[in-house]
Amino acid sequence: MTISAADAITRALALVSESFVTASGPGGQNVNKVATAVQLRLDVYALALPVPVFARFKQLAGSRMTGKGELLLTAQRFRTQEANRADARVRMTTLIEQAFDLPERRAKTRLNRINKGERLDGKKKRGVVKAGRGKVALD
Repeated sequence: MTISAADAITRALALVSESFVTASGPGGQNVNKVATAVQLRLDVYALALPVPVFARFKQLAGSRMTGKGELLLTAQRFRTQEANRADARVRMTTLIEQAFDLPERRAKTRLNRINKGERLDGKKKRGVVKAGRGKVALD
């Protein structure tokens, strides 16, 4: 059974845990009193992603993924808890969607015999030109 991106997102929204912390940066006195920043934690192993999708997710998450397999997102751009909460959820869903967008495999190109010969001739000519650029020996 393969899992789709929509299924993974709905499962992630059900499994996510959020905590509110005090934000850093500008905001006056309010920033020291009110916990408006959101820390979002998601156990990625509980999503049961397919292996290539999980590998891409891990690569995309980078340092936001802990050693225990948890995704840790912190959102503090806005001044309200709800706006930061929505921002963190949107960032999580876009990360999951990007993980499901696997790159297309590149088709190998093959040179025919004539093109291969032309390529090698060109390389020989460049080699001769470059060989002539050496130091001049004063005999």
